[in-house]
Amino acid sequence: MSHSTVPRSGAETGTRERTPVASGGATGSRPKRPAGKVSLRHRFRRDRVLLLMTLPALLLILLFNYLPILGNIVAFQDYDPYVSDNGIVSMLHSAWVGVENFQQVFGDSAFWSALRNTLVLFFLQLILYFPIPILLALLINSVVRPRVRAFSQAILYLPHFFSWVLVIAVFQQLFGGAGLLSQLLRQHGYDGLDIMTDPSTFKFLITAESVWKDAGWGIIVFLAALSSVSPDLYEAAAMDGADRWRRMWHVTLPALRPVIALLLVLRVGDALTVGFEQILLQRDAVGPGAAEVLDTFVWWNGVRNQDFGYAAAAGLIKGVVSLGLVLAANKVAHLMGEQGVYKK
Repeated sequence: MSHSTVPRSGAETGTRERTPVASGGATGSRPKRPAGKVSLRHRFRRDRVLLLMTLPALLLILLFNYLPILGNIVAFQDYDPYVSDNGIVSMLHSAWVGVENFQQVFGDSAFWSALRNTLVLFFLQLILYFPIPILLALLINSVVRPRVRAFSQAILYLPHFFSWVLVIAVFQQLFGGAGLLSQLLRQHGYDGLDIMTDPSTFKFLITAESVWKDAGWGIIVFLAALSSVSPDLYEAAAMDGADRWRRMWHVTLPALRPVIALLLVLRVGDALTVGFEQILLQRDAVGPGAAEVLDTFVWWNGVRNQDFGYAAAAGLIKGVVSLGLVLAANKVAHLMGEQGVYKK
């Protein structure tokens, strides 16, 4: 029996050839969404509870952080707050001076002195303050007993809750002219020592106060990052013959690198803000030559001298430079393979 060579129809083979349909036709199929991509509408429906929870915080940020940005228009005016009881009306009726305030700022030697002091304090705190929480976190993480670890962590974190008035009072009792260190030196036949009023050591004093007060907060962040490291990595490194130092170098520090990069970017962005309240409380003791920074410079000219346009111009310059530092530091983090503040 011979077999026919005529090809079977699509109905007989159970398959149907698809004919292309012109785009825009009534029978055209809807384009498929890429696999794993969720529509914006579905994401809103899925995360609506979380969005409602964050709504009060977003409103506060909008009210106290973004709306005041509109006040930067004062930097281009000869602002007179006494024109009206309403600040917005005062801005509308103040004289427009253009970039005159910025020209005065750049020509003021006091501004450049404040900028120099700010950068010196920033680099000093970056070198001396930033590594200390990392080292303390590694030290606490190496403690075997949980009670000793928890006690050490609580003691180091406690000064974070102290106000700057209390912190400066403690340092005054220790390193002031009538403090404990000065009395101890006099009892042994040496001259007294007053570090709190010495302009030459003021930058080191500010750094020491910052380390004592805020190092505990950094320890919390780094310990949280260390808790996510798998113990299997340490066991595998130990089986390969790595001692404690090599395990810290090849396992612990790489696990901390993303957190270090993120905090370093944020720290660089905060470079021109080195502690307004802390320095303002000690400014009169050492003089403006050693203690004047950009924040106190803006406060002194804007609040004390009532030159709001001039102070706003200096503050706007500081904000623009800080934004540039954040973008530059984040770019460096991307080049190092880290995420930074935001992804590429």
